Amino acid sequence: MIDPASLASVGLPAKLQDRVRAEATPAEATESFADYLKKALDQVAAAEHEVHRVNDLFIIGEADVNDVMLAAAKAELSLRLTAEVRNKVIEAYQEIMRMQL
Repeated sequence: MIDPASLASVGLPAKLQDRVRAEATPAEATESFADYLKKALDQVAAAEHEVHRVNDLFIIGEADVNDVMLAAAKAELSLRLTAEVRNKVIEAYQEIMRMQL
C-alpha cells in the first residue's frame, strides 16, 4: 500500500494524489501515472507545434523575433526536461534489473 504522507514529498499533482489515496489498486495507480506521462508528452509536442506556428508567423511578418525566441526556448526546455526524465526512468530500470533476488 502506498503511504499518503509519502505522496506529498514526491510532488505528485493533487488529482493524482487523491486517486492514490482512495485505495487505488496497483493497476489503477499505474494507469493514472501513464495518463500523467501521456499528458506531459502531449504538452511537449504542443510546444514544438507552437514554435513552428510562431516561426511561420515570423516569416510572413506577423510575429516579432522575441515571440519566436520565447517559443523556441520554452520548447527546448520542455524537451530537455523530457530527456532527463527518460534518462532517470532508464537508470531506475537498469538498477532494478541489477537487483538480486
